[in-house]
Amino acid sequence: QVQLVESGGGLVQAGGSLRLSCAASGRKFSNYAMAWFRQVPGKEREFVTGFTWGDDSTYYADSVKGRFSISRDAANNTVYLQMNSLKPEDTAVYYCAARNGGYSRLGRVYDYWGQGTQVTVSS
Repeated sequence: QVQLVESGGGLVQAGGSLRLSCAASGRKFSNYAMAWFRQVPGKEREFVTGFTWGDDSTYYADSVKGRFSISRDAANNTVYLQMNSLKPEDTAVYYCAARNGGYSRLGRVYDYWGQGTQVTVSS
């Protein structure tokens, strides 16, 4: 059973930084895509960034490009989201997701989700 556990959320002032972690377990992830999504109550879930294990390419939403960075630790099956220059509009619950297949920006194709971690950016 695949498990994704996020951590690292919190409250930060605008312009600050946070690093989220997603620890994945339950199987080998060599053919999996991993992604971060975020959601604000009353709004649709939004793709933030993602990649496919075994592929060096990474992908970002335009709204976070240049400010957020996704990285991976293959030995520990952990994915990180470094968020810099945070803005109040980045406030959301951030979710880690995984799918057995290539990268996608569509949340509905992801098979596994973490419980989410709240990120709040004050102005």
